[in-house]
Amino acid sequence: MNMRIGGLASGMDIDQIVKDLMKAERIPLNKMNQQKQVLEWQRDDYRSMNSLLLSLRDLSFNMKLSSTYRAKNTTSSNESKVTATASAAAGNVAYTLSKVDKLATAATKVNAGDIRKDKDSFDTNASIWSQKANFDNTGFNWKKGGLVKETKKITEPSKTVNLSNTNIKIDQESIDNMQVKVNGKSYTVVTDPTKLNENTVFLDRTNIDNPKLTFANNIEKGSTVSVDYFIDNYSQEITVPKPSDTATNPNTTFQLSKGSLSTEGMSIKVTTKAGGETTYTPIYSTSDWEAMTDKTGYVLVDQETGKLTFSTSLAEGDIIKADYKQNYFSFGLETFNENGESVKETFSVEGSSSLSSIMNRISSSSVGVNAFYDDFKGQVTLTRSQTGNFNTAGDEIKITGDFLNNVLQFSASTETGGNNAEFTINGLSTERHSNNFTINGVSFTLKDTFDTPVTVGVTTNTDTVVDNIVNFVEKYNETITKINEKLNEERYRSYQPLSSEEREALSDKEAELWEEKAKSGLIRRDSMLSSGLNQFRMDLYSPVTNLSVDSTFNQLASIGIKTTANYMDRGKLEIDKAKLKEAIEKNPEAVEKLFTADGSTYAEKGLVNRLYDSLTATMDKVSERAGKSTWTTQKYTIGKNLDRLDDSIDRFEDRLVQIEDRYWRQFTAMEKAIQRANQQSAYLMQQFSF
Repeated sequence: MNMRIGGLASGMDIDQIVKDLMKAERIPLNKMNQQKQVLEWQRDDYRSMNSLLLSLRDLSFNMKLSSTYRAKNTTSSNESKVTATASAAAGNVAYTLSKVDKLATAATKVNAGDIRKDKDSFDTNASIWSQKANFDNTGFNWKKGGLVKETKKITEPSKTVNLSNTNIKIDQESIDNMQVKVNGKSYTVVTDPTKLNENTVFLDRTNIDNPKLTFANNIEKGSTVSVDYFIDNYSQEITVPKPSDTATNPNTTFQLSKGSLSTEGMSIKVTTKAGGETTYTPIYSTSDWEAMTDKTGYVLVDQETGKLTFSTSLAEGDIIKADYKQNYFSFGLETFNENGESVKETFSVEGSSSLSSIMNRISSSSVGVNAFYDDFKGQVTLTRSQTGNFNTAGDEIKITGDFLNNVLQFSASTETGGNNAEFTINGLSTERHSNNFTINGVSFTLKDTFDTPVTVGVTTNTDTVVDNIVNFVEKYNETITKINEKLNEERYRSYQPLSSEEREALSDKEAELWEEKAKSGLIRRDSMLSSGLNQFRMDLYSPVTNLSVDSTFNQLASIGIKTTANYMDRGKLEIDKAKLKEAIEKNPEAVEKLFTADGSTYAEKGLVNRLYDSLTATMDKVSERAGKSTWTTQKYTIGKNLDRLDDSIDRFEDRLVQIEDRYWRQFTAMEKAIQRANQQSAYLMQQFSF
């Protein structure tokens, strides 16, 4: 910004003169800024009206729902035996439950006894492998090898899924215990291609160098395939890092990725940078290791954790290659769904898993069984998460595997429960899987058995229906009152938006009062909103001529709702609650149809259907003019006008800069002329002085 100093020659306050001149030049700009502010206020007023209309439309949508008019009351002659609730779909009827012979119960298996041999040492959070000797029955039937869990995301539709490992176990027991799921659905693995169907998946045992699963149908793109399978052994390489401190942290201990290791087939080799290879003999006993005087060529292996300990530090960059097997076991659970179909899941468990984690896996699985261990008695229970009898041919919970049958002692357990609720309702003897069930829109809850009849009655909850209609009318009245107030606001044209200079000259209170008058009446007598209100009144007052509507209740007045007698209320409604309640009690279906009837013509439509359509149409018109907060300015009329004004303001401001520069050039020229005249005068005076 250039500093300008004027009046040195003339003695005039040029800066003030220019400011005064520019103040006059800015009058058109001030008017444009006022126009812009008025448009913004007007836009905000329209949007506030649309917010009111939207709130009424949302309530109108609720008034289109049958549940608004079909609120129900239910009564039970003995709530200690039976309770009930009714949905809007329930009819006004009475039900008699003459007896309940059985309540529905969940199937439960309790194991044969305490699973612990040593109570003091038994730890449910420690690994099963470390606790194996503390179980009363140690018949785990441990398997040796590896358990692999793969999850694949299908990128293109395909019938085949390749597996990552080539050393897959292909014995029948391992294949039977494989777990394959696609988006949560379980598939049974088969090795005979003729048995491939929509519930099975084929594994070709003759091509195990390229192991893959083949499904009967394409797996859709985006599907998730999870596979649990078994391998002969793990192969793992560890590169020896640079030691951080050879004194306190020498490279002597290393961690394998798995624990609960088997002694069978373990191989530990170390390859140096130079290419030399040394095979180390595993030692599994700490006492044997400590007793050894020469540990060269030996490595201590912690079977439980998978920790390797060498007697001397390995060099940075050496590679440890370990081939080893893990101890694991498998068991299965089977239940049945509501259609009597089998739901099976196989659980393959690494020895490093704890009893607590196994219980959690069972409880969160798809078989619908809750597993519970009681540390007081040392017993385990399995309980169906659903009540009812889903397997009429036998037990609800079926168990396979030595871990459940032997170690957890379920082989001799007897299943209890698993009963359907058996009752007689309105003379019909029937059953349900649950004590909570629904008949014809009425939800019953059986609480006890009985043989003395209990009556459940369903009636219309008239008070709730009345309240729903009253709330709607009150919302309608509130909306049209606020809109009418805006449409009849006084317009004070002499009060224009304040400029920044004008605002500074007023107190805060004075500026607030001024702005209040300047904002008043900006949408006074707006034709869109006025015609909308007229249409709303017509929507609610015009009779509904629809064959589904009782002619006795075909307009609001017939149910006790009419306009107020005061003309100044401009169409507000008033309710005779007694008459409205009487109409609902007399014919609730007719009252519902008056509001919600569908029709191809305006006259056939119910009142709220008409109103909803009119509200939408009015809101769309207002949005065309004032837009929405998420719209760009080019999408609505006022926004386009604001853009044009902004362009005009920008151009005028550029012009004002040019005008101000011109004034300063003119006054500068004047100052220079005066200065020259003063110099000449001084020269002449100097000459005359001689």
